[in-house]
Amino acid sequence: MQEKHEVIKERLRFVRERMKAENVDIFVVFTDDYHMSEYSGAYFADREYLSGFTGSAGTLAVTQTEAALFTDGRYFVQAQAQLEGTGITLMKMGCAGVPTLTEYIRERLGAGGVLGMDARTCAAQTGMEWIKLTEACGGRIKGDFMPVQELWKDRPAFPASKAYELELKYSGESREDKIHRIYQEMETAHAAYHAVASLDDICWILNLRGDDVACNPVIMAYLLFAPNAVYLYTEESRFTQAMKADLAQDGIQLRPYNQIYADLRSLAGKKTSVWMDMKRVNLALFQSVPETAECICKENPSVRMKAVKNPTELANLRDVHIDDGLAVTKFMYWLKNTMKQYEAGKEWNVTEVTAAEYLDNLRSHIPDYKELSFDTISAYGENAAMMHYHAEKDHCAVLYPRGMLLVDSGGQYLRGTTDITRTFALGEVTAEMKKYFTLTLKGMLNLANARFLKGCTGFSLDILARGPLWEQGMDYRCGTGHGIGYLLNVHESPNGFRWKHNPGRNDLCVFEEGMVTSDEPGVYIEGAYGIRIENEIECVGDGENEYGTFLKFKPLTFVPIDLDLVDTAWLEKKDIERLNAYHAAVYSRLSPHLSGEELEFLKQYTRPVE
Repeated sequence: MQEKHEVIKERLRFVRERMKAENVDIFVVFTDDYHMSEYSGAYFADREYLSGFTGSAGTLAVTQTEAALFTDGRYFVQAQAQLEGTGITLMKMGCAGVPTLTEYIRERLGAGGVLGMDARTCAAQTGMEWIKLTEACGGRIKGDFMPVQELWKDRPAFPASKAYELELKYSGESREDKIHRIYQEMETAHAAYHAVASLDDICWILNLRGDDVACNPVIMAYLLFAPNAVYLYTEESRFTQAMKADLAQDGIQLRPYNQIYADLRSLAGKKTSVWMDMKRVNLALFQSVPETAECICKENPSVRMKAVKNPTELANLRDVHIDDGLAVTKFMYWLKNTMKQYEAGKEWNVTEVTAAEYLDNLRSHIPDYKELSFDTISAYGENAAMMHYHAEKDHCAVLYPRGMLLVDSGGQYLRGTTDITRTFALGEVTAEMKKYFTLTLKGMLNLANARFLKGCTGFSLDILARGPLWEQGMDYRCGTGHGIGYLLNVHESPNGFRWKHNPGRNDLCVFEEGMVTSDEPGVYIEGAYGIRIENEIECVGDGENEYGTFLKFKPLTFVPIDLDLVDTAWLEKKDIERLNAYHAAVYSRLSPHLSGEELEFLKQYTRPVE
């Protein structure tokens, strides 16, 4: 570990030398790729390379005298451990007394100061804010400051996977119809052009998928809607001849990946308009639009279109969740029985990693399985207090028949994307563990059974899940749920549940029928344990009257809740009824596909409680 920290320090020394040579005062390293993706491929891991922090969210700021890593509450414990000894200070975003990244820069950027970055990895919205900040002190942004390119000699290759088409029986809507809907929105907004950089939007619009980002079936591309054509900027080598012919027939012209920058600059002198989503295009792309063109800064219309799943997508999701739920239930059966085989003094090699591999293997045998929707989180004991902990074969905990194992997992299938968390008792657990597990369960069921008027956002509903914990003076440093893509990103805007707005997040949308969202409250006690229970829920209509349209949620996820962790003393009659109703539904859907001991196990863990 000490050797790794010295490597990080040496890399920072090199960066500071380049900063001094190019008169850069502050260097900012983002997690993002050129498309503002939440998860980026290995090629874009500059922040991880310079800091050693492996979390999926975080920004590194480097000056000549200090370095700071800004990340959110999901990663506080992990970042604290990984940054120790590097000289990098952890900035716990959202905590009292911790400045925002913008405040940090403002406090340290002197008169005439230069802020260095790769502008292709900075969101346009953030970049324009910082341009104003630097100009106010007579400084500037140097958007082509890229010292890591010189330093990182063995950087992985730029992603270039083969693309594949999502058939109509899975997508439910042709790309011609989706493109027509986009053009209708452009006409309403008086936009002549619409530049799209977000990979999930592009793949959804065109019914294309790929393998450029692990667990996110997308391809690296840009898309430009022009008055008389649609241009897809990516490598032609991704496509078969038949696919290229189909794209051409649908009016889509292929162009080299980076040509979009020049194509936008070529609009100079023309009186036109370009629609861009400032959160989803990078600063360099935004700056390619000439000043003579009006920039219409609005959310991509495809964001809300793809959030509302169509009937075909919903039918596929309901179907695949049965297969996915069976895999997790079989894993639960294996885990419980394996723990019973432990004997002190005998060889025992059941670990977080071997447990995750067992579950991953079960999923891989589902017929239309493509890949995991994220690396399986298998976290035992105190490791589960790190919300996005990742066990490694040479650095993981051994599982014993005591305490709890948290497993957050999911799959990518042609029938959609799954995401589920269950926390399992491996043996003896404490009364406190049962208390907080039961309160987490109570909150999850509260939200899952909500009935509400159309017009509510996740801010209106989050208290239903968080309330039981707040009453006990507990909380969790993250949202309660997020939208989920269809064979796309497991975290999808704009629907979600959280109790407060985080600046820069797209989390203010009104719930609509067809939206799929996770419901996942939890408890995380540093150095002790973590608990999370997560289901996917579908928003459906529930009648109209003089007060408006009512909505509710229906579960998509059907996997037993571990009754070994439930203490009914913390549940009211209504909670027990909800738990029993959910377990009855689990049994009804899964039992026809199980037999023998696995069926008896399902019956035991979906039994009614009193």
